Amino acid sequence: MWCNKFGSKYAARLRRRHQGFGDTFFIDEVFIKIDGKQHYLWRAVDQDGEVVDVFLQSRRDAKAAKRFFGRLLKKHKGEPREIVTDKLRSYGVAHRELIPDSIHNMEKYANNRAELSHQPTRVRERGMRKFKSVKQAQRFLNTHRSTG
Repeated sequence: MWCNKFGSKYAARLRRRHQGFGDTFFIDEVFIKIDGKQHYLWRAVDQDGEVVDVFLQSRRDAKAAKRFFGRLLKKHKGEPREIVTDKLRSYGVAHRELIPDSIHNMEKYANNRAELSHQPTRVRERGMRKFKSVKQAQRFLNTHRSTG
């Protein structure tokens, strides 16, 4: 399949040409099953709807949230002005420890942009009849994150 062979190179080339992301991140996680085990797909979207990062982890605790926030800060090359999340306590811990100067919005419905960004992934996941391994899922999500 051409996607497995050339997809990551094509996606990397697109990312190099990218101008940058906005200063507000909408962050959410959703669970997916891989080979019968539950994993969490963490996703950050900016205010324009562009996917900043997707990351697959087996946990949803404070350590996992800090790991995801660290990835975001590395990719964004600086702190976002505001992050918008749901009320998962792990986000509060990661926010306080890694980016305390940014605004943390947890209002009801404020995070709908991130919630909706999971839908294209769900459609692709069903089309592929589930992901078979974590490595295959992460590779697929990294390659296709700009469109879903």
